[in-house]
Amino acid sequence: MIGYRGIAIVEIRKDLKNRIQRAIIVVNSLKEEAVSLLGEVEEHLRSLAVEVQTILVDERKTPCPPMETDLAITLGGDGTLLYGARCLAGSNVPILAVNLGDFGFITEISRSEWADALRDYLEGRLAVSRRIMFEAEVHRDRRVLQRFSGLNDAVVRAGHISRIIALRVHLSGTYVARYRADGLIVATPTGSTAYSMSAGGPILHPEMDAFILNPICPFTLSNRPIVIPAGEGCELEVEEIQRAEIVLVVDGKEVCHLEPKDRIVFTRSEKHTFIIQSNKRNFYEVLRSKLNWAGEPNA
Repeated sequence: MIGYRGIAIVEIRKDLKNRIQRAIIVVNSLKEEAVSLLGEVEEHLRSLAVEVQTILVDERKTPCPPMETDLAITLGGDGTLLYGARCLAGSNVPILAVNLGDFGFITEISRSEWADALRDYLEGRLAVSRRIMFEAEVHRDRRVLQRFSGLNDAVVRAGHISRIIALRVHLSGTYVARYRADGLIVATPTGSTAYSMSAGGPILHPEMDAFILNPICPFTLSNRPIVIPAGEGCELEVEEIQRAEIVLVVDGKEVCHLEPKDRIVFTRSEKHTFIIQSNKRNFYEVLRSKLNWAGEPNA
């Protein structure tokens, strides 16, 4: 089904308002503006006879509580949305992401727009964007050590000191490259406008079915970013000889310490994240505005 301005959406029924009985508000407790907006959002939802649960998060590793809800609202920046997305992964619960951060590529609804956006969504007038996620499994000594789900990206890099690390990459069982670099980013289309873009990677439309492999400051200049189908099997192997401690970071938060010979297997997750879109602007307008592309006064 094609939605607002040609963006693919999941089907939205006209009776959604009667189906929204519970809502969760995820709030970045370190942002004063988010905390001040919380009361207003809670009061509005309760006036609609919606049961409200509030979750306060900060920069520390906050565990995901059980989330049984019909709708989630995040108040903060992209990081707050990423936290909510990991907690809600697989639930098919739509997220209304209100941008109170500094940049906000994913959270495109502003503070002044949230109430109108909520009304339009409840009345079936807004599209819902379906975003792919990834699964990352860390294998050690022929067993799975840890599993992670992410919406944005996974980064394999040196731990506490900036040094070159050595990784081998296999795609669908085929050895592709040996990377000597500051690290390697595996990014989704949603994450293509985050760390990967800063490291020179391409921008993908957020609803594409693909991953980006992007080396960070590679020692060999011929090592370039590559876009692969999301269904491609991707495996990173940590080489035996390293000069630094190596970690895996998922969505900027979850960290796993890696050892030589560890393997990280990336696959497209069966889970998705559903983000309610603004009808004020589309993805390309967000790009033009956020990146100050050529032609704008402050480009």
